[in-house]
Amino acid sequence: MHSSPAKFLAAATTCLLATACTGGTSSSSGDKGTGGTTTLRYLIEEPEDAEALQALKDHLKDFTKKSGVKVDVSTLDFNTMRTVLQTQLRSTEGPDVFNWGSGPSFGGALAEAGLLYDLTDAYAAHDWKVYDFAKERVSLDGKIYGIPGEMETIGIFYNADIFAKQGIDPPESLADLQAASEKLRDAGITPMAVGDKEGWEGGHLLSMALSSAVGSNGMQDLLAGDASWESPEVVEALSFWKKANENGLLPESPTSVDYDTSLSYYYTGDAAMIPTGSWLVGEIDDSTDFETGYIPFPGPDGKGIFAGGLGSGPFVSATTDAPEAAIELLDFLASEEHGQWTVENFHTIPPMPIDTSGLDVSPLFSQVLADIAGLAEGGDFGVNIDVLASDAFNEAMLDGMQAVLTDQATPKEVAAKLQAAAEK
Repeated sequence: MHSSPAKFLAAATTCLLATACTGGTSSSSGDKGTGGTTTLRYLIEEPEDAEALQALKDHLKDFTKKSGVKVDVSTLDFNTMRTVLQTQLRSTEGPDVFNWGSGPSFGGALAEAGLLYDLTDAYAAHDWKVYDFAKERVSLDGKIYGIPGEMETIGIFYNADIFAKQGIDPPESLADLQAASEKLRDAGITPMAVGDKEGWEGGHLLSMALSSAVGSNGMQDLLAGDASWESPEVVEALSFWKKANENGLLPESPTSVDYDTSLSYYYTGDAAMIPTGSWLVGEIDDSTDFETGYIPFPGPDGKGIFAGGLGSGPFVSATTDAPEAAIELLDFLASEEHGQWTVENFHTIPPMPIDTSGLDVSPLFSQVLADIAGLAEGGDFGVNIDVLASDAFNEAMLDGMQAVLTDQATPKEVAAKLQAAAEK
Protein backbone atom coordinates (compact mmCIF):
# COMPACT_ATOMS: atom_id res chain seq x y z
CA MET A 1 0.00 0.00 0.00
CA HIS A 2 3.22 0.20 -0.76
CA SER A 3 4.65 3.69 -2.99
CA SER A 4 3.28 6.24 -1.35
CA PRO A 5 3.80 11.08 -0.26
CA ALA A 6 1.63 10.18 -3.18
CA LYS A 7 2.80 6.83 -4.21
CA PHE A 8 3.94 6.06 -0.76
CA LEU A 9 0.75 7.16 0.77
CA ALA A 10 -0.79 4.95 -1.82
CA ALA A 11 1.58 2.10 -1.29
CA ALA A 12 1.36 2.82 2.33
CA THR A 13 -2.40 2.64 2.53
CA THR A 14 -2.58 -0.38 0.29
CA CYS A 15 0.71 -1.92 1.42
CA LEU A 16 0.55 -5.54 0.41
CA LEU A 17 2.63 -6.53 3.35
CA ALA A 18 5.06 -8.84 1.66
CA THR A 19 7.15 -5.80 1.07
CA ALA A 20 4.93 -3.74 3.24
CA CYS A 21 6.04 -0.56 4.87
CA THR A 22 7.07 -2.08 8.12
CA GLY A 23 9.00 -1.15 11.11
CA GLY A 24 10.35 -2.93 14.08
CA THR A 25 12.99 -2.90 16.73
CA SER A 26 15.55 -5.51 17.58
CA SER A 27 16.75 -6.89 20.81
CA SER A 28 19.10 -9.67 21.71
CA SER A 29 18.17 -11.93 24.58
CA GLY A 30 21.14 -14.22 24.25
CA ASP A 31 23.80 -15.47 21.90
CA LYS A 32 22.84 -18.04 19.32
CA GLY A 33 24.78 -21.22 19.80
CA THR A 34 24.93 -20.79 23.59
CA GLY A 35 21.30 -21.51 24.26
CA GLY A 36 20.12 -17.94 23.90
CA THR A 37 17.77 -16.50 21.32
CA THR A 38 18.17 -13.46 19.12
CA THR A 39 14.98 -11.51 18.54
CA LEU A 40 14.75 -8.92 15.78
CA ARG A 41 12.27 -6.11 15.97
CA TYR A 42 10.75 -5.68 12.52
CA LEU A 43 8.58 -2.61 11.93
CA ILE A 44 6.08 -2.58 9.11
CA GLU A 45 3.31 -0.29 8.02
CA GLU A 46 -0.03 -1.24 9.46
CA PRO A 47 -1.92 -3.32 6.87
CA GLU A 48 -5.62 -3.00 6.24
CA ASP A 49 -5.99 -6.77 6.23
CA ALA A 50 -5.40 -8.52 9.56
CA GLU A 51 -5.23 -11.85 7.75
CA ALA A 52 -2.33 -10.56 5.67
CA LEU A 53 -0.44 -9.58 8.80
CA GLN A 54 -0.97 -13.03 10.29
CA ALA A 55 0.12 -14.67 7.03
CA LEU A 56 3.38 -12.72 7.15
CA LYS A 57 3.99 -13.67 10.77
CA ASP A 58 3.38 -17.33 9.94
CA HIS A 59 5.72 -17.08 6.95
CA LEU A 60 8.47 -15.60 9.11
CA LYS A 61 8.25 -18.66 11.34
CA ASP A 62 9.90 -20.55 8.47
CA PHE A 63 12.81 -18.13 8.74
CA THR A 64 12.99 -18.67 12.49
CA LYS A 65 13.06 -22.45 12.09
CA LYS A 66 16.01 -22.23 9.69
CA SER A 67 17.96 -19.48 11.43
CA GLY A 68 17.03 -19.63 15.09
CA VAL A 69 16.31 -15.91 14.93
CA LYS A 70 12.91 -14.78 16.16
CA VAL A 71 11.16 -11.87 14.48
CA ASP A 72 8.90 -9.59 16.50
CA VAL A 73 6.69 -7.80 13.96
CA SER A 74 5.20 -4.46 14.99
CA THR A 75 3.12 -2.03 12.96
CA LEU A 76 2.48 1.70 12.69
CA ASP A 77 0.19 3.61 10.39
CA PHE A 78 2.06 5.42 7.62
CA ASN A 79 1.67 8.96 8.90
CA THR A 80 2.79 8.04 12.42
CA MET A 81 5.72 6.08 11.07
CA ARG A 82 6.81 8.98 8.90
CA THR A 83 6.73 11.24 11.97
CA VAL A 84 8.53 9.01 14.48
CA LEU A 85 10.84 6.82 12.40
CA GLN A 86 13.95 9.01 12.53
CA THR A 87 13.50 9.51 16.26
CA GLN A 88 13.17 5.76 16.80
CA LEU A 89 16.24 5.03 14.70
CA ARG A 90 18.28 7.44 16.80
CA SER A 91 17.19 5.77 20.01
CA THR A 92 18.06 2.43 21.58
CA GLU A 93 14.42 1.40 21.24
CA GLY A 94 14.25 1.62 17.46
CA PRO A 95 13.69 -1.24 15.03
CA ASP A 96 16.48 -3.51 13.89
CA VAL A 97 14.82 -3.98 10.51
CA PHE A 98 12.07 -1.86 9.04
CA ASN A 99 10.35 -1.37 5.72
CA TRP A 100 10.33 2.09 4.18
CA GLY A 101 10.20 3.79 0.81
CA SER A 102 12.97 3.04 -1.65
CA GLY A 103 13.33 6.54 -3.09
CA PRO A 104 15.64 9.45 -2.19
CA SER A 105 13.15 11.26 0.04
CA PHE A 106 12.48 8.11 2.05
CA GLY A 107 15.34 5.63 2.48
CA GLY A 108 17.73 8.12 0.88
CA ALA A 109 17.02 10.73 3.56
CA LEU A 110 17.72 8.17 6.29
CA ALA A 111 20.98 7.17 4.61
CA GLU A 112 22.09 10.81 4.43
CA ALA A 113 21.33 11.13 8.13
CA GLY A 114 23.58 8.15 8.92
CA LEU A 115 20.70 6.05 10.24
CA LEU A 116 21.06 3.02 7.95
CA TYR A 117 23.41 0.05 8.07
CA ASP A 118 25.69 -0.27 5.03
CA LEU A 119 24.66 -3.41 3.12
CA THR A 120 27.24 -3.18 0.33
CA ASP A 121 29.27 -6.13 1.65
CA ALA A 122 26.11 -8.12 2.33
CA TYR A 123 25.05 -7.74 -1.30
CA ALA A 124 28.40 -9.13 -2.41
CA ALA A 125 28.40 -11.96 0.12
CA HIS A 126 24.87 -13.13 -0.59
CA ASP A 127 24.71 -12.25 -4.29
CA TRP A 128 21.24 -10.71 -4.08
CA LYS A 129 19.89 -10.59 -7.64
CA VAL A 130 18.21 -7.19 -7.45
CA TYR A 131 17.62 -5.41 -10.77
CA ASP A 132 20.27 -2.73 -11.31
CA PHE A 133 17.80 0.14 -11.72
CA ALA A 134 16.08 -0.91 -8.48
CA LYS A 135 19.37 -1.19 -6.59
CA GLU A 136 20.17 2.39 -7.61
CA ARG A 137 17.08 3.55 -5.69
CA VAL A 138 18.58 2.29 -2.42
CA SER A 139 22.15 3.45 -3.07
CA LEU A 140 23.97 6.59 -1.99
CA ASP A 141 27.56 7.61 -2.70
CA GLY A 142 28.44 4.16 -3.99
CA LYS A 143 27.02 2.31 -0.98
CA ILE A 144 23.86 0.20 -0.83
CA TYR A 145 21.58 0.70 2.14
CA GLY A 146 18.52 -1.47 1.56
CA ILE A 147 16.62 -3.95 -0.55
CA PRO A 148 14.16 -2.10 -2.80
CA GLY A 149 10.49 -2.78 -2.39
CA GLU A 150 8.06 -4.39 -4.74
CA MET A 151 7.97 -3.16 -8.30
CA GLU A 152 4.85 -1.30 -9.32
CA THR A 153 3.41 0.38 -12.36
CA ILE A 154 0.72 3.02 -12.61
CA GLY A 155 -1.75 2.90 -15.47
CA ILE A 156 -5.44 2.41 -16.17
CA PHE A 157 -7.52 -0.65 -15.30
CA TYR A 158 -10.63 -0.96 -17.42
CA ASN A 159 -13.78 -3.07 -17.30
CA ALA A 160 -13.49 -5.14 -20.48
CA ASP A 161 -17.14 -6.21 -20.27
CA ILE A 162 -18.38 -2.61 -20.25
CA PHE A 163 -15.99 -1.69 -23.04
CA ALA A 164 -17.27 -4.57 -25.18
CA LYS A 165 -20.91 -3.71 -24.48
CA GLN A 166 -20.31 -0.06 -25.40
CA GLY A 167 -18.23 -0.95 -28.48
CA ILE A 168 -15.11 0.74 -27.10
CA ASP A 169 -11.55 -0.37 -27.76
CA PRO A 170 -8.85 0.19 -25.14
CA PRO A 171 -7.64 3.77 -25.76
CA GLU A 172 -4.17 4.22 -27.24
CA SER A 173 -4.03 8.02 -27.35
CA LEU A 174 -5.43 10.90 -25.35
CA ALA A 175 -7.96 11.49 -28.12
CA ASP A 176 -9.08 7.86 -27.80
CA LEU A 177 -9.37 8.24 -24.02
CA GLN A 178 -11.37 11.42 -24.40
CA ALA A 179 -13.76 9.86 -26.93
CA ALA A 180 -14.19 6.66 -24.89
CA SER A 181 -14.81 8.64 -21.71
CA GLU A 182 -17.42 10.86 -23.37
CA LYS A 183 -19.24 7.82 -24.75
CA LEU A 184 -19.28 6.20 -21.32
CA ARG A 185 -20.48 9.42 -19.67
CA ASP A 186 -23.30 9.75 -22.18
CA ALA A 187 -24.32 6.16 -21.41
CA GLY A 188 -24.66 7.02 -17.74
CA ILE A 189 -21.41 5.35 -16.68
CA THR A 190 -18.71 7.21 -14.75
CA PRO A 191 -15.72 7.02 -17.09
CA MET A 192 -12.88 7.13 -14.53
CA ALA A 193 -13.12 6.33 -10.83
CA VAL A 194 -10.88 9.08 -9.46
CA GLY A 195 -10.79 10.08 -5.80
CA ASP A 196 -8.31 12.59 -4.40
CA LYS A 197 -9.55 13.19 -0.88
CA GLU A 198 -6.36 11.95 0.76
CA GLY A 199 -4.17 13.93 -1.64
CA TRP A 200 -1.64 11.28 -2.63
CA GLU A 201 -3.84 10.08 -5.47
CA GLY A 202 -3.27 13.34 -7.34
CA GLY A 203 0.44 12.65 -7.49
CA HIS A 204 -0.30 9.41 -9.32
CA LEU A 205 -2.58 11.22 -11.75
CA LEU A 206 0.11 13.71 -12.66
CA SER A 207 2.82 11.02 -12.78
CA MET A 208 1.00 8.86 -15.31
CA ALA A 209 -0.16 11.68 -17.57
CA LEU A 210 3.22 13.40 -17.58
CA SER A 211 5.25 10.20 -18.02
CA SER A 212 3.30 9.32 -21.15
CA ALA A 213 3.65 12.88 -22.46
CA VAL A 214 7.41 13.32 -22.09
CA GLY A 215 8.74 9.76 -21.78
CA SER A 216 11.30 8.42 -19.34
CA ASN A 217 14.04 10.79 -20.52
CA GLY A 218 11.76 13.77 -20.14
CA MET A 219 10.85 12.73 -16.62
CA GLN A 220 14.50 12.36 -15.68
CA ASP A 221 15.21 15.84 -17.08
CA LEU A 222 12.43 17.31 -14.96
CA LEU A 223 13.58 15.57 -11.79
CA ALA A 224 17.23 16.47 -12.41
CA GLY A 225 16.41 20.14 -12.95
CA ASP A 226 17.37 20.03 -16.62
CA ALA A 227 13.82 20.87 -17.71
CA SER A 228 11.30 23.27 -16.19
CA TRP A 229 8.15 22.24 -14.38
CA GLU A 230 6.57 25.27 -16.04
CA SER A 231 6.96 23.63 -19.46
CA PRO A 232 3.91 23.27 -21.71
CA GLU A 233 3.89 19.49 -21.21
CA VAL A 234 3.49 19.85 -17.45
CA VAL A 235 0.77 22.45 -17.86
CA GLU A 236 -1.04 20.20 -20.35
CA ALA A 237 -0.83 17.17 -18.01
CA LEU A 238 -2.39 19.23 -15.22
CA SER A 239 -4.96 20.64 -17.66
CA PHE A 240 -6.05 17.16 -18.73
CA TRP A 241 -7.33 16.36 -15.25
CA LYS A 242 -8.90 19.80 -14.85
CA LYS A 243 -10.83 19.38 -18.12
CA ALA A 244 -11.75 15.77 -17.32
CA ASN A 245 -13.34 16.96 -14.10
CA GLU A 246 -15.12 19.88 -15.77
CA ASN A 247 -16.49 17.60 -18.50
CA GLY A 248 -17.98 15.03 -16.14
CA LEU A 249 -15.43 12.32 -16.83
CA LEU A 250 -14.67 11.87 -13.11
CA PRO A 251 -16.94 11.35 -10.09
CA GLU A 252 -18.59 14.49 -8.80
CA SER A 253 -16.25 16.49 -6.51
CA PRO A 254 -13.31 14.04 -6.74
CA THR A 255 -11.44 15.73 -3.88
CA SER A 256 -14.30 14.60 -1.63
CA VAL A 257 -13.98 11.00 -2.80
CA ASP A 258 -11.52 8.86 -0.86
CA TYR A 259 -9.48 6.04 -2.38
CA ASP A 260 -11.65 3.22 -1.01
CA THR A 261 -14.78 4.84 -2.42
CA SER A 262 -13.15 5.23 -5.83
CA LEU A 263 -12.34 1.50 -5.74
CA SER A 264 -15.95 0.67 -4.95
CA TYR A 265 -17.09 2.64 -8.02
CA TYR A 266 -14.96 0.37 -10.17
CA TYR A 267 -15.76 -2.88 -8.39
CA THR A 268 -19.51 -2.34 -8.70
CA GLY A 269 -19.32 -1.40 -12.37
CA ASP A 270 -20.48 2.16 -11.73
CA ALA A 271 -17.19 3.33 -13.24
CA ALA A 272 -15.57 1.77 -16.31
CA MET A 273 -11.93 2.69 -15.58
CA ILE A 274 -9.73 3.40 -12.61
CA PRO A 275 -6.29 5.04 -12.97
CA THR A 276 -4.09 3.56 -10.25
CA GLY A 277 -1.29 1.09 -9.65
CA SER A 278 -0.53 -2.57 -10.19
CA TRP A 279 -0.72 -3.20 -6.43
CA LEU A 280 -4.50 -3.33 -6.91
CA VAL A 281 -4.48 -6.52 -8.98
CA GLY A 282 -5.14 -8.90 -6.11
CA GLU A 283 -8.04 -6.85 -4.82
CA ILE A 284 -9.51 -6.58 -8.31
CA ASP A 285 -9.33 -10.36 -8.67
CA ASP A 286 -11.05 -10.82 -5.33
CA SER A 287 -13.67 -8.08 -5.68
CA THR A 288 -14.98 -8.30 -9.24
CA ASP A 289 -16.72 -10.83 -11.46
CA PHE A 290 -15.91 -9.12 -14.76
CA GLU A 291 -12.80 -9.18 -16.93
CA THR A 292 -10.31 -6.38 -16.30
CA GLY A 293 -7.65 -5.10 -18.69
CA TYR A 294 -4.66 -2.92 -17.82
CA ILE A 295 -3.03 -0.37 -20.11
CA PRO A 296 -0.56 2.51 -19.85
CA PHE A 297 -2.04 5.99 -19.57
CA PRO A 298 -2.32 7.12 -23.22
CA GLY A 299 0.12 9.63 -24.69
CA PRO A 300 -0.79 12.80 -26.59
CA ASP A 301 0.11 11.27 -29.95
CA GLY A 302 -0.21 7.56 -29.33
CA LYS A 303 0.36 4.74 -26.91
CA GLY A 304 1.83 5.91 -23.63
CA ILE A 305 4.11 4.23 -21.13
CA PHE A 306 3.54 2.89 -17.65
CA ALA A 307 4.78 5.04 -14.83
CA GLY A 308 6.99 2.78 -12.77
CA GLY A 309 8.15 2.77 -9.22
CA LEU A 310 9.18 0.77 -6.21
CA GLY A 311 7.29 0.27 -3.00
CA SER A 312 8.72 0.02 0.49
CA GLY A 313 11.47 -2.46 1.19
CA PRO A 314 13.58 -3.59 4.16
CA PHE A 315 16.42 -1.58 5.69
CA VAL A 316 18.62 -2.26 8.71
CA SER A 317 19.10 0.31 11.44
CA ALA A 318 22.66 1.58 11.85
CA THR A 319 22.28 1.11 15.61
CA THR A 320 21.04 -2.48 15.61
CA ASP A 321 22.77 -4.68 18.14
CA ALA A 322 22.19 -7.72 15.96
CA PRO A 323 23.51 -6.85 12.47
CA GLU A 324 24.32 -10.44 11.48
CA ALA A 325 20.84 -11.64 12.36
CA ALA A 326 19.31 -8.65 10.58
CA ILE A 327 21.25 -9.48 7.41
CA GLU A 328 20.07 -13.10 7.73
CA LEU A 329 16.50 -11.80 7.68
CA LEU A 330 17.21 -9.65 4.62
CA ASP A 331 18.74 -12.68 2.90
CA PHE A 332 15.46 -14.50 3.51
CA LEU A 333 13.42 -11.55 2.21
CA ALA A 334 15.64 -11.32 -0.89
CA SER A 335 15.35 -15.03 -1.73
CA GLU A 336 13.53 -16.34 -4.78
CA GLU A 337 11.43 -18.54 -2.51
CA HIS A 338 10.18 -15.54 -0.56
CA GLY A 339 9.59 -13.67 -3.82
CA GLN A 340 7.46 -16.51 -5.14
CA TRP A 341 5.55 -16.57 -1.87
CA THR A 342 4.77 -12.85 -2.11
CA VAL A 343 3.63 -13.25 -5.71
CA GLU A 344 1.13 -15.93 -4.80
CA ASN A 345 -0.01 -14.56 -1.45
CA PHE A 346 0.10 -10.79 -1.85
CA HIS A 347 0.22 -10.22 -5.60
CA THR A 348 3.38 -8.15 -5.24
CA ILE A 349 6.19 -8.13 -7.76
CA PRO A 350 9.71 -8.60 -6.39
CA PRO A 351 12.50 -6.30 -7.69
CA MET A 352 14.49 -9.29 -8.91
CA PRO A 353 14.08 -12.10 -11.46
CA ILE A 354 11.56 -14.65 -10.23
CA ASP A 355 10.50 -17.89 -11.89
CA THR A 356 6.71 -17.59 -11.89
CA SER A 357 6.01 -20.66 -14.01
CA GLY A 358 3.74 -22.98 -12.10
CA LEU A 359 2.60 -20.32 -9.66
CA ASP A 360 -1.11 -19.88 -9.05
CA VAL A 361 -1.79 -16.41 -10.45
CA SER A 362 -4.72 -14.89 -12.33
CA PRO A 363 -4.61 -13.94 -16.02
CA LEU A 364 -4.61 -10.23 -15.04
CA PHE A 365 -1.67 -10.68 -12.69
CA SER A 366 0.14 -12.77 -15.31
CA GLN A 367 -0.15 -9.81 -17.69
CA VAL A 368 1.16 -7.38 -15.07
CA LEU A 369 4.07 -9.69 -14.26
CA ALA A 370 4.99 -9.91 -17.95
CA ASP A 371 4.71 -6.14 -18.39
CA ILE A 372 6.95 -5.40 -15.44
CA ALA A 373 9.51 -8.05 -16.35
CA GLY A 374 9.85 -6.36 -19.75
CA LEU A 375 10.29 -2.95 -18.14
CA ALA A 376 12.91 -4.24 -15.72
CA GLU A 377 14.92 -5.64 -18.60
CA GLY A 378 15.22 -2.31 -20.37
CA GLY A 379 11.77 -1.21 -21.49
CA ASP A 380 10.72 2.43 -21.39
CA PHE A 381 8.77 3.45 -18.32
CA GLY A 382 8.05 6.67 -16.54
CA VAL A 383 8.26 7.42 -12.84
CA ASN A 384 6.05 7.86 -9.85
CA ILE A 385 7.13 11.40 -9.02
CA ASP A 386 6.68 11.39 -5.27
CA VAL A 387 9.11 8.51 -4.81
CA LEU A 388 11.95 10.57 -6.27
CA ALA A 389 11.02 14.12 -5.30
CA SER A 390 11.61 16.10 -2.11
CA ASP A 391 9.04 16.57 0.61
CA ALA A 392 8.64 20.22 -0.38
CA PHE A 393 7.99 19.29 -4.00
CA ASN A 394 5.54 16.54 -3.07
CA GLU A 395 3.59 18.93 -0.87
CA ALA A 396 3.35 21.41 -3.74
CA MET A 397 2.29 18.64 -6.14
CA LEU A 398 -0.39 17.11 -3.92
CA ASP A 399 -1.82 20.48 -2.89
CA GLY A 400 -1.58 21.68 -6.48
CA MET A 401 -3.52 18.75 -7.93
CA GLN A 402 -6.29 19.32 -5.40
CA ALA A 403 -6.30 23.02 -6.27
CA VAL A 404 -6.64 22.18 -9.97
CA LEU A 405 -9.56 19.84 -9.28
CA THR A 406 -11.35 22.44 -7.16
CA ASP A 407 -10.65 25.43 -9.43
CA GLN A 408 -8.62 27.13 -6.72
CA ALA A 409 -5.60 27.42 -8.99
CA THR A 410 -4.93 27.21 -12.71
CA PRO A 411 -2.59 24.60 -14.20
CA LYS A 412 -0.09 27.36 -14.97
CA GLU A 413 -0.16 28.59 -11.39
CA VAL A 414 0.40 25.07 -10.07
CA ALA A 415 3.23 24.49 -12.54
CA ALA A 416 4.93 27.65 -11.29
CA LYS A 417 4.66 26.42 -7.69
CA LEU A 418 6.13 23.07 -8.73
CA GLN A 419 9.12 24.81 -10.29
CA ALA A 420 9.60 26.95 -7.20
CA ALA A 421 9.50 23.87 -4.96
CA ALA A 422 11.96 22.04 -7.23
CA GLU A 423 14.43 24.92 -6.83
CA LYS A 424 14.41 24.82 -3.03
